[in-house]
Amino acid sequence: MPVSAPLRAPSALVGLPLLLFALITWQVFADGPLVGADERLSGALVHPDRLAELLSDLGNVQVAVPVLVVALVYVAWHGRTSGVALWWLPPLAGALAMVLVPALVAPLKEWTDRPGTPAVPPATGYYPSGHTATAVVAYGAATLLLLGRLRSPAVRRVLVVLCAVLVLGTSYGLVRRGYHWPLDVVASWCLGVVLLAGVRLVDRRTPPGRTPRDVSRSTRRSSSGTPSSRNGPS
Repeated sequence: MPVSAPLRAPSALVGLPLLLFALITWQVFADGPLVGADERLSGALVHPDRLAELLSDLGNVQVAVPVLVVALVYVAWHGRTSGVALWWLPPLAGALAMVLVPALVAPLKEWTDRPGTPAVPPATGYYPSGHTATAVVAYGAATLLLLGRLRSPAVRRVLVVLCAVLVLGTSYGLVRRGYHWPLDVVASWCLGVVLLAGVRLVDRRTPPGRTPRDVSRSTRRSSSGTPSSRNGPS
């Protein structure tokens, strides 16, 4: 039986980032050739300044998570007022993805025990980047859940661009400031994409509610005497 395109797409969306994440993790754990290239690249990119500091702060929990919370509250309100039966499921998926970030990142940091760059005090536990994963999941989940509830194509495009700017800005700031090696950031991109794929899947599988147009059309039919399943023939 052939696999449909909608089923193949999520598989690729999850499989490729997982494969890349496994490769990077193996290289970091085994101190492989990618680590040497990563350290040389970091040496060329690190230049601590105020802008890099501010950009890296976009991945702080205190900054990114409130953005997600506001989006989740709106999505829940929109779903409930639109008559969606499982209106709570998409916001729950977004919240769960955010909770999974520290649950996955913290053990990986302890297991890989990667030292930091020369720009930070001597310490270990820098892989993967928790700030990057927080930014990817918080801004990404907010964007994914809001896109299907916004009617204006221009607004949707602006939202996608804003999300990309926030995630890339955070990533750039972390590497530029020297808080993380580039591979720390790339690995968190992969981890975030996998978590966002789950949010997208839940959102797409949630049955839609009635739109205001559907409600007004139904009201007009009832008032004009059109037969309905509840009232029977007029």
